[in-house]
Amino acid sequence: MRHIFIINPRAGKRDQTARIYAMADRLREHHGLECVCMLTDRPGSAAELARRLAASGEPLRIYACGGDGTANEVANGMAGFENAAMTCIPAGTGNDLLKNFGAAMEQFRDAENLWDGDIFPLDLIDCNGRLCLTIACNGIDAQIADSVHRYSSTPLLSGRGSYLCSVAVNFLLKDLGHLWTVELDGELLEGQFVLVSMCNGRYYGGGSTPVPEARMDDGVLHTVLIKKVGKPTFARLFPAYSAGEYRTLPADLIRVSTAREVRIRSASDIVTCVDGESFRSREVVMRLADRTVNFFGPKGCSPNATARGPACTQDLQILHNFCQNPPLQNEGSVL
Repeated sequence: MRHIFIINPRAGKRDQTARIYAMADRLREHHGLECVCMLTDRPGSAAELARRLAASGEPLRIYACGGDGTANEVANGMAGFENAAMTCIPAGTGNDLLKNFGAAMEQFRDAENLWDGDIFPLDLIDCNGRLCLTIACNGIDAQIADSVHRYSSTPLLSGRGSYLCSVAVNFLLKDLGHLWTVELDGELLEGQFVLVSMCNGRYYGGGSTPVPEARMDDGVLHTVLIKKVGKPTFARLFPAYSAGEYRTLPADLIRVSTAREVRIRSASDIVTCVDGESFRSREVVMRLADRTVNFFGPKGCSPNATARGPACTQDLQILHNFCQNPPLQNEGSVL
């Protein structure tokens, strides 16, 4: 079996190529493994490398060394190939995929903890033919992700800090609402939406958790729809949304669905983001992919380590408290 390190030297705030080469050397020396390092040289390069490697048919373990975008490319290249499995060595700014593994995330930083780990399948979201590991989002959250990279290059901003800076800019300077037609398994909804996001994983935007009960291997995808509200209301409700407390928010503003297919149509461009990588289109179709990707990690790890269960007593108490102090009315159009 070959161990292939696909390295994005442009990921994160500093080039970690030398550190990853040293990791591969240690695996070769200590365990007699056949290790190969490959560098990406342009967007899409990691997907091309992973696809070509997986198509060879030989047993492979592929290490995506970069951020969520690098992991996304590797998954797109090798999904559906049973002979290949992937993992991640975090070198990006957000690394939201690995947050799903909870405390085990730190173990992913060293290939010594990965090379002989168990292999398990992860579900994928198919978004306009592009596969997504964690969250596919449309609307303000995608707009934020689309512009966050310009702030992540600022030395004083962490991954979370650059995300919050982008939140502020998009919130202050752009309209929150988008006139969309949304279909949930054929159910038609028309109106102004702030965002429509489909979740396989639980984290995006440097740590926001819209649907904390989402599990990455159960064949169920959760879609969040938020209708247009005024900016004061949005600012007040956003922290609860980001913390995964959507049950505390007004039912006439937010809806969480487990529809198998979600379709969005618009007369203008929709900004869509999958695993931190964005594109634009006039129609977006999101569904459970017909392929999974084999993943491996530290022994005993779980992609659902941080998943929460259904509403609990604490959730209900928060909801009760929220209802006693409802948001201000007439702050914007609400469907």
